[in-house]
Amino acid sequence: MTHDIETLRAALARPGRPSSDFDLNPETVLPEGRKLRPAGVLAPIVELEGALHLLLTKRSSALKHHPGQIAFPGGKQDEGDDDVVAAALREASEEIGLPRDRVEVLGTLPAHETVTGFIVTPVIGRVTRPFDIVPEAGEVDEVFSVPLGHVLSEPNYIIQSRWWRGQQRSYFAVPYGPYYIWGATARMLRAWTDQISR
Repeated sequence: MTHDIETLRAALARPGRPSSDFDLNPETVLPEGRKLRPAGVLAPIVELEGALHLLLTKRSSALKHHPGQIAFPGGKQDEGDDDVVAAALREASEEIGLPRDRVEVLGTLPAHETVTGFIVTPVIGRVTRPFDIVPEAGEVDEVFSVPLGHVLSEPNYIIQSRWWRGQQRSYFAVPYGPYYIWGATARMLRAWTDQISR
C-alpha cells in the first residue's frame, strides 16, 4: 500500500481504537482507579529521496529507564504545555532539534496506556522544511529514519515474548535493519497500521 500525506490525514480523521502495552497479555489485571500520567510523542514524517520516512530515536544507553530502546521523541505533559500535542512538539524540539514551526500536525491516534503508568497520545506530524538534527546529549544516542511503508505494513510485525517482573509478556516488534523496534513504540505503530488499513 502506498502512503501519501492526504491518505494519512484521512485515516487519522477516522475513529480509532485505543491501544495498550497489555493488548497481547489479556490475563493482566489492571488496578481500578489507577492514575495515568498524560504524555505525548511525535511521529515526525520526512520526505527522503521521494519517499516518506519516519524519524525515530535510539535512547541513550546511560538512561535509567528504557536504555538503548527505540522510541518516538516525546515525554510527559508538563505544567507549561497546553496539551499533549504541545508536549510532543516541545519534547521533539528538545530531543532532536526539530523546531515546532516546521511541523504540520496531521492528527493524533487514540491514546496508548503503558506499563509504566502513562497514557500516551501519538501525534502524527509532517516536517515541512529540512532541519538540522541535534540529538539531546545524555538522552538520545542516535536519530535515524525508517521507510514509513515498512512500519505501516502488517506483515512486517512479529509477536515475541520475554520475562518481565516475573511474568512472561508478549509484545509486538517491527525490526528494521540493525534497529529492533519493539514494546510501546511498536504497539503504537501497529495501531497506526490498523488505522490506515481500515
